[in-house]
Amino acid sequence: MEQQVDASRIPELSATVQTALAEAQRQGASQCEADASLQRGLTATVRLGEIDTVEYQRDRGLGVTVYFGKRKGSASTADLSAAAVRATVAKACAIARYTAEDACAGLAERADLAREIPDLDLYHAWDLEPDAAVDLARTCEAAGLAVDARLKNSEGASVAEQRGVRVYGNSNDFLAGYASTSHTVSCVLLAQQGDDMQRDYWYSTARDPAELEDVRSIGERAGRNAVARLGARRLGTLRAPVLFSPDMARGLFRSFLGAIRGGAQYRKASFLLGASGQQVLPAFLQMHERPHIAKGLASSPFDDEGVATRDRELVRDGVLQGYVLDSYSARKLALHTTGNAGGVHNLFVTAPTASYSLEELMKRMGNGLLVTELMGQGVNPVTGDYSRGASGYWVENGLKTYPVHEITIAGNLREMFRQILALGTDVDMRGGLRTGSVLIEGMTVAGE
Repeated sequence: MEQQVDASRIPELSATVQTALAEAQRQGASQCEADASLQRGLTATVRLGEIDTVEYQRDRGLGVTVYFGKRKGSASTADLSAAAVRATVAKACAIARYTAEDACAGLAERADLAREIPDLDLYHAWDLEPDAAVDLARTCEAAGLAVDARLKNSEGASVAEQRGVRVYGNSNDFLAGYASTSHTVSCVLLAQQGDDMQRDYWYSTARDPAELEDVRSIGERAGRNAVARLGARRLGTLRAPVLFSPDMARGLFRSFLGAIRGGAQYRKASFLLGASGQQVLPAFLQMHERPHIAKGLASSPFDDEGVATRDRELVRDGVLQGYVLDSYSARKLALHTTGNAGGVHNLFVTAPTASYSLEELMKRMGNGLLVTELMGQGVNPVTGDYSRGASGYWVENGLKTYPVHEITIAGNLREMFRQILALGTDVDMRGGLRTGSVLIEGMTVAGE
């Protein structure tokens, strides 16, 4: 019988981690840490009613890092047997003996480690058999294709369920683990009218399958989105206000986070270098990190170093309150870890005094561009220069008038963040960074 991937595996993984730590200390490491995990998943994809793929995934892994004074070595394995664990530790120790010393290397400080592990309700298994997953994907795609006769093709509908369990421990007497799940339903459809063909999509993701959107509504939303893009035009080059839809605005704020990460700061590779304490956003904007949201897609009781995660005000009244730090980057900057090894845990972007519905934002914009899709990677993290392919809708007198595509939007992120005029109430909950639409005063739009 197949073993489950859930909290019942924590004792087994804890024993594996303890074996690794004991072996590292036996081999002379002054400090050591280990992370063991199991993952299991099922993904079914259907295209035009036929099964495209059914994928079953099962992974396991152990990562070991050892320190000999200020020399560091790491190794990993997918074999969790005792012999493989000992061999992996030996490899990490061999590497550490030949690396250069780094004054900032080492574990997180003992005082910063999580000692109470809250239950964040992150595990909700979806006992989904392949046939049932295929049926759901078929239902999703069929509902989308039925929206309009111009929906003539599909890139497929997918249903995916994922579950995992992880245990982390280190030689500072930390050992803890938890199980989590993540489930997604998505659909990508193509609309055609004459020679004009457009694609669009929709998806839903949640830790609890009961909180996913209905599969029919996901397909229908994808269908409506694709049909709405028919007749897309190009624009001439101009400067105009730009309104980013919530999922596109999330990407903007990811660039913001990248600029205030400790690594970017100590390497001096950030357009927000040394910006802590400075006004970097309009005074009405706030950013809050909330790691302990029940069922949150980025919730975690501790970070990748075992440091306790805590609520934090990252931006208050537009002023940056500090950086996003793990222990190493904190030491490089002579600061203190913020519990962000591995990333930020549930970031909320809010504007209590400047939040509007999407319709109100379009009215406020008057004439401008609503961006619903971005292409390319044209973001320079050092200078903040921003240039990306885009598509969306041209707005006149506060109303959508026609879809647009094959255009480029350009600006500088530092200026763009300062020129945010308002935030939408249409918050996208499908990720660990939650924001509504973002209206920016002006960007260069290049087309024909």
